[in-house]
Amino acid sequence: MLKLHAEPVLDAWLDPYGHLNEAYYLVPFSNASWALQEHFGIGVAYFERGGGALYTLESHIRYLRQVRAPALMEVESLVLGSDAKRIHIAHVMRVEGAVCATFECLGLHYDTRAGRGAALPEAVQAALAEARAPELPDWAGRRVSLHKT
Repeated sequence: MLKLHAEPVLDAWLDPYGHLNEAYYLVPFSNASWALQEHFGIGVAYFERGGGALYTLESHIRYLRQVRAPALMEVESLVLGSDAKRIHIAHVMRVEGAVCATFECLGLHYDTRAGRGAALPEAVQAALAEARAPELPDWAGRRVSLHKT
């Protein structure tokens, strides 16, 4: 796992119960995705140079444990898979060592200047393949259901 991002819970993100509101779990996960993109050289500077961007196609958050302020949310990132145009990533949020939430996402590399999906640079494809997690977490690829999947 890559440890690339951490941030504190902000009071504005709390719901009336004093918990991190469900919408704000996505904020540190999104910020961790930006950190992951920077790590692989496909972040903001990459976009500014050539217009390449990652667009989220699908995501899934699991809320496992409440988060209350004050807290530091530490997010670990994994590359679950990739191909020429797509990246399958996951993040695990921990507070004081306890797993509080997980996030899974499929992103598409998009050429914003051409207006279509495009292959990632070969060096990035190779780095992503090298960083791929040796095995998928048991929660990866799950679907929302009342029945155990």
